[in-house]
Amino acid sequence: MGWYCAERGEERVSTLPAGKVLAFAAQGERRCLGVRRAGRWIVCPYAAELDGASARDQCARCAQLDRSRSVAADTMADDPRPYGVYLAYFGPGLLKVGITAAERGPARLVEQGAVAYAWLGRGPLMAARRAEALLGSALAVPDRFAKEAKRAARGALPPVPERVAELRRLHAAATGLAGWPETLEPAEFAAVDHTELFGLDRIPGEVAALGGMTAGAEIVGEVLAGVGSDVYLRLAGAGAGEVVAVMDARVLSGWVLGAAQGRATTVPVRAGAYGAAEREGKEEGAQEGLF
Repeated sequence: MGWYCAERGEERVSTLPAGKVLAFAAQGERRCLGVRRAGRWIVCPYAAELDGASARDQCARCAQLDRSRSVAADTMADDPRPYGVYLAYFGPGLLKVGITAAERGPARLVEQGAVAYAWLGRGPLMAARRAEALLGSALAVPDRFAKEAKRAARGALPPVPERVAELRRLHAAATGLAGWPETLEPAEFAAVDHTELFGLDRIPGEVAALGGMTAGAEIVGEVLAGVGSDVYLRLAGAGAGEVVAVMDARVLSGWVLGAAQGRATTVPVRAGAYGAAEREGKEEGAQEGLF
């Protein structure tokens, strides 16, 4: 979790290892984060208020400014950096293709919560884009999946060898396609699995989901695992029996978070939201906003 104090222009990061206890409350109003440029935050000049339930942490005008320099929005076609093309596995039948700047390594795969992945090739941006489009047209490989589909798949993942085999089959089919961009250097198949990194073995088959934050709402629980922006918590005081819930940490962005006053989570909890059945704090700085 990254923290930013606008008054002092300071940033810090706190890790969320398994076993860490979170106990915090949302204070005031949720505000737009602004735009990040040259490694620092430029505060939103409109002080725009945001919907507490949304994963979006920017107002429309700041988001538009961000996209003006975005490879994802195809507004930087002249980017001279090399790019990698990857296959990402999120669950059985959930494989997507994507691109990322080679200098970022596997960071993009971690951010998306890819259970496993393999590189397809590396080369100029437009060659990477052509390869991505080729897989979409020739093999119907999508470039995105909904958050709900990713979460549901984690409740019943097959063994690692089966995940690797599915990636291997698609990798072979992709690199064998006619029309592969000449300037994109193919990569030999090598799968990377994130079971240990994410703590996938600690995620139970049935998981509830936390709703959006509102002013005064509190979250109290123990961290079990983290997958991309999803944090899995064993909730305190959530009712009869133990409840494990998943929280999209992006809904915390833009809030000022203080220490929880109670011992129970007061954010709405939707029980049984994700899992196999569906498929068949620690005190932080009182005047720091989360980004």
